[in-house]
Amino acid sequence: MILLLAGVWSGLSGCNYAVGTNAEERESLRLQRQQRDMGQNPNSFFDLFIKQPDPDRGVAVNRYLWEAALDTVAFLPLDTADPFSGLIITGWGQVANAGSYRVTIYISDPALDARSLKVAAYRMQGGRAVAVSTEENRKLEDSILTRARQIRIQDTIRI
Repeated sequence: MILLLAGVWSGLSGCNYAVGTNAEERESLRLQRQQRDMGQNPNSFFDLFIKQPDPDRGVAVNRYLWEAALDTVAFLPLDTADPFSGLIITGWGQVANAGSYRVTIYISDPALDARSLKVAAYRMQGGRAVAVSTEENRKLEDSILTRARQIRIQDTIRI
């Protein structure tokens, strides 16, 4: 009899089934085993975008610059926005009485700093893209940086 109970106990323990655990614990263990067997990480891709204590954790660009850049060029159609590389590319869009423009923004660093931001704007002229003047690019950069600082101040006030 004792030998029979020992055999059943060792059989159950070999199946990773602990006697006395509740249904929630068993389900949790089953899911963990399933994720491990499938090679899945229990952390999700979307965990990078959940509001965390450190706003720059997970993605290598400054979140204030990213949000400000998207706000600033919101009047243009968005072609590409990749927060992992820091690249924002807009499509051609009309600016009131000024023609068609396209903007490429590159955020290269997690610091809220002018050196982290690169902007290249183009104007449609004679059927081809022509770079805007350095002054116009600088104005666009300044408006993005100003908006980023405003967003950061709003976040610190809420906290």
